[in-house]
Formats: sequence, structure tokens, C-alpha cells
Amino acid sequence: MTPAVMRSNSNCCGSGRKDVQHHTRSTIDMFCPFCAVQLGDAPKFCPSCGQNVEFLTQLPSTPSTSSSEGCGPTDEASEEDLIRDLFRKGHSYTAICDFLETKHGIVMSLKTLKRRLKQLNLSRRASYAPMETVNSAIRTELNGSGQLLGYRAMWQTLQQTHSLTVRRDNVMQALRFLNPERVSLRHRRRFFRRSYCAAGPNQVWHADGYDKLKPFGIAISGCIDGYSRRLMWLSSGSTNNNPAVIARYYLQCVSNCGVVPARLRTDCGTEN
Repeated sequence: MTPAVMRSNSNCCGSGRKDVQHHTRSTIDMFCPFCAVQLGDAPKFCPSCGQNVEFLTQLPSTPSTSSSEGCGPTDEASEEDLIRDLFRKGHSYTAICDFLETKHGIVMSLKTLKRRLKQLNLSRRASYAPMETVNSAIRTELNGSGQLLGYRAMWQTLQQTHSLTVRRDNVMQALRFLNPERVSLRHRRRFFRRSYCAAGPNQVWHADGYDKLKPFGIAISGCIDGYSRRLMWLSSGSTNNNPAVIARYYLQCVSNCGVVPARLRTDCGTEN
């Protein structure tokens, strides 16, 4: 179904902006979690694998975005909060526009986004955080898993987690001063072995894909139990980038083993 498009005009908000659009979808595409085949409207059984998928229709639906009458102060304030939050997380301007469109149904041009940022007094080249605050945040991260991060990852963590605006070169200099041993090891590209431990079986599963054989049409996906090193699944197919395919592997494994892991650890790939 074609999404309905609503344009804000001068009669609605009184601001004369015509470059922001709000999209609402009346239906949501559903896919079978067992065979990844697209389903019709309110199905009871999958037409491909025959599995019962009636539970999908019982899931809570995503609330629709604002209607044509919803261009009052509430929508305007929420839009500003979204822009401010995405900006403070360190996303690029293009990524902010993409997030607004895909996640919140707000279509905004790059020029309009820059004008909004200027109105909100948000700039990456001004109002840098004091170095005392930056050093304190870095020390907090170094007490945990942040000790494994390089200066680029640490710079991104400071932006997204601590909402700090800081130059990347300053983060590099701070890490050299606060954590010289790790910086020296990374500089020499020396592998530092760390001990791995898990609380017990099925406490954490690790899943990943193997792409070296993709030129030959073989995409591999595998999962291993972190405690026992048991291979939970090792499957090949035409793709390992489709989230529905990975979900099918996971559900089949859970159904065959009769257990659910306490934690599933993956990388940040789109298939996860």
C-alpha cells in the first residue's frame, strides 16, 4: 500500500515551511520467522513452510505518526528533540536526515537540517567541552571495556554516550597521557591476549558470518556457545545479510535444542 504523504503548509503551522513531510503507513509487511517468506494479511499458517504464524498478528502494532492536524507545538518540540539527540550522538548530517525519514517519518532536506541546527545553536566547531570533563569521561570508560578502544572509537563513545563535543585529536592526546601502555601496544600492532570466561552453558552465544566464499554463491552463518564451545548452527545459503535468514537459523536452533540463551552476542552488521 502506498504510504500517505502529508505536507505541512502555512495554514497548518503558520510557519510557511514546505520541505518537511510526514509519512504514515497503514500496514506493516510481515515475514515468516521460519522460512523468511513474505506473508499476506493476517495469516494463520505460512503458505511456504506451513508453520503456525498466528502469533504475529497478536504483536502490538507500531503507532502511526502525526496526522494532518498534528502540526502543533507538541510535534515541533518532538522534532527538535530528535534533531538535538541525533546531533549529540555524533551522527553526520546525512545520517540524521536518513534517521528522521526512516525511523520517524520526517523527510527533511540537508539545507533545512542545517538551518534547524543553526536555530538550535548546535555546531560541531564551537562550544567544545572542557578537557577536564573529557578526561573524566575517558577515565570512566577506561575502568571498563573502554580500555580496549582506540582514539577513534573513544571519540565516538564520548559523543554518543556522554554527549560531549570534542576534537578527535584531543582524544588521541588524552589517551596517550591516560593510557600509555595500551596505546603503545596498539601502536606496535602487538596482539594482547585476554582471558575469556562465561558463567555457564547457554549463558552467551556468539554468532557471525563468513563472506570469503560469497563470490562462489556460498554465504555461511554460524553460532557457537561461549562456555562449551559447542557449535549451535553452521549453515550456508545464498545470503547471510538478510535478517530474516539469520532469525530463521536462530529459531530453528532454539527449537531443536529446546533452550534459549541468556545473551546473543553479534557484531553490528545489518543482518543482526
